[in-house]
Amino acid sequence: MPKLITTRTRIEDLGKPRVIVIGGGFGGLEVIKKLRGAKLQTVLFDKNNHHTFQPLLYQVATSGLETNSIVAPFRKLFGNYQDFYFRLAEVKNIKPEENYIETSIGGVKYDYLVIASGAVTNFYGMDEVQKNAISMKNIVDATKLRNKIIRQMEYALLTEDREVMNSLMDFVVVGGGPTGVELCGALSELKKNVFPKDYKELDMRQMDVHLVEASPRLLNGMSEQAGAKALDFLTEMGVKVHLGAAVKSYDGVEIVLNTGEKLISRSLIWAAGVTGNPISGLNSDLIKRGNRLSVDEFNRVKGYNNIFAIGDVALMEGGDKYFAKGHPQMAPPAQQQGRLVAKNIRNIINKKPLKPFRYFDKGSMATVGRNKAVVDLKGIRFQGIFAWYVWMFVHLMSIVSWKNRVFTFFSWMWNYFSYDRSNRLIIGRGEEKFNSEEAKAA
Repeated sequence: MPKLITTRTRIEDLGKPRVIVIGGGFGGLEVIKKLRGAKLQTVLFDKNNHHTFQPLLYQVATSGLETNSIVAPFRKLFGNYQDFYFRLAEVKNIKPEENYIETSIGGVKYDYLVIASGAVTNFYGMDEVQKNAISMKNIVDATKLRNKIIRQMEYALLTEDREVMNSLMDFVVVGGGPTGVELCGALSELKKNVFPKDYKELDMRQMDVHLVEASPRLLNGMSEQAGAKALDFLTEMGVKVHLGAAVKSYDGVEIVLNTGEKLISRSLIWAAGVTGNPISGLNSDLIKRGNRLSVDEFNRVKGYNNIFAIGDVALMEGGDKYFAKGHPQMAPPAQQQGRLVAKNIRNIINKKPLKPFRYFDKGSMATVGRNKAVVDLKGIRFQGIFAWYVWMFVHLMSIVSWKNRVFTFFSWMWNYFSYDRSNRLIIGRGEEKFNSEEAKAA
């Protein structure tokens, strides 16, 4: 009989203060990097063994990049860090009175805890939509979406029923933020440059890309000028934009909007928002708007002197007059908070005063497609091809690994000059099955 596998965290006690970081996203990585060289032990817990550069997930989903272009293993990133430990596990519970966390592989004590557990997709309580829609928060989601996009086109070849064919070829993206806008632009470029060569039997005029946004404009986190220009770009590319419309229901085929309009598609991609992903065990009164943990101006979870929260899971209200209702759930605030928390942990150890967090907003940007992007910097707003080059440079240099930057750069160059997407692969078995009787295949 096979021996039962039992697990323990197996984290050696080095006799140094122990900092545990929950989550290896943008904020968690900055904490670890900025604690390097300090006289303490750093432990990272994550349910994945890699960091994902989430802003480019949509390019994996639309065949523009290989998966290994935007992921980097933690052990490779921090392999030469002294007194660093990584454990592949999910943190289940925090016992603050014992300075102890419970994980899927066992428990471990901490001296300082940094919660950087990020956010999860927010379906606003619509269970049917959650069951049938596609979200995109990690590399597995992006790969599944790529599989679905390519598989839908393959299935469209197998039917003579025009209604079924259209439901397979049409794509609906919900959410007019950067992710939604970028996804629609990428799908539109697949329709124009790639699918006509791959699927000559299909009439690509039948493929529609819809963008549904509940507010009256796109890119709400950016200027009205950027939102208006993004709308112009998408309209020019053939995307059908539905502003002031929200999804009421989706059964896997029919999408009903609050305006009464109905769309038919077997691919509803949800990019309409996120909600915080706190860890149980802390005072439940601290979970505030957006399911985020209330923190003070030093990013300490209120009521706990040695527990910090950063990034999407943290809500700092009133500490910054420009962000009195909290900071945006984006990479830059998480990174800046991570760096400051690391510095403040050093200050605590060295008995120095803590420094409050002040977010420096460098601006926002989004790409719509080839030579089309919008950029809002401090006092400067521009759109078009120069904005596209700026977007590419900033994202390229933000990727954590030099190897990944090289891979991404050459993939982008190939895509640009060839008008092609090289990674049109279906990996793994189909998540959904095609009903040939329903399709009335010949």
